[in-house]
Amino acid sequence: MQYEIKHFGKFKFVEEGEGEPLVLLHGLFGALSNFRDLVDHFRHTHKVIIPMLPLYDLILLDTTVSGLAKYVSKFIEARELRKVHLLGNSLGGHIGLVYTLKHPEIVKTITLTGSSGLFENGMGETYPKRGDYEYVKKKTELTFYDPNMASKELVDEVFAITNNRLKALKIISLAKSAIRHNLGDELQDIKTPACLIWGKNDTITPPMVAEEFHKLLPNSELHFVDKCGHAPMMEVPEEFNKILDEFLAKHKG
Repeated sequence: MQYEIKHFGKFKFVEEGEGEPLVLLHGLFGALSNFRDLVDHFRHTHKVIIPMLPLYDLILLDTTVSGLAKYVSKFIEARELRKVHLLGNSLGGHIGLVYTLKHPEIVKTITLTGSSGLFENGMGETYPKRGDYEYVKKKTELTFYDPNMASKELVDEVFAITNNRLKALKIISLAKSAIRHNLGDELQDIKTPACLIWGKNDTITPPMVAEEFHKLLPNSELHFVDKCGHAPMMEVPEEFNKILDEFLAKHKG
């Protein structure tokens, strides 16, 4: 199903369904398709919103985790959202945590899946080998337990980004910012209910990262999913949606 991209001022976003707002934050190479199964499922019970993060549109100085968290803050304020259920994958989880630290009164729950913020084997500074399709393909496959999840469409999308010099620079800027912006000392301040849904076979943010998040976030629960990599909502959508359903049901109303 194709979702309509809506415009509100400078913001572009997808919004489907009615109910308590469930705001989805994508990662560095996050396409809308990453959340397709999640949107299809939760639009029946929630207002599901995906702001399209301006990964390549901010000035280089603002192309950081904090810069994107400020953007999310402006978006949530502009849309007058309250009691938000935040969900972030990879860099999106990191942005969600920074936002929650600044605006705990707005966030009702936070769900992290493969989140950066403590440690990650990122695409790293070597990542954008421009013009090397096979290298990009292998790197994209590493996101998943099953390399066949890295469809040609997905690899083409990542290749196009890394092959654009300015976009490649911004990817490096964001990756470095994520590594520098370690939240280890601040996570205990987040009292918001947190759900950690992690692939047991995640090589980018390995299971020990999830265990550390669980230890540091005082009000968190941790769920591991077997035979799954860095993007559980794509690779095991049914299991992911079931865990999230049960978590959100506990914090409804």
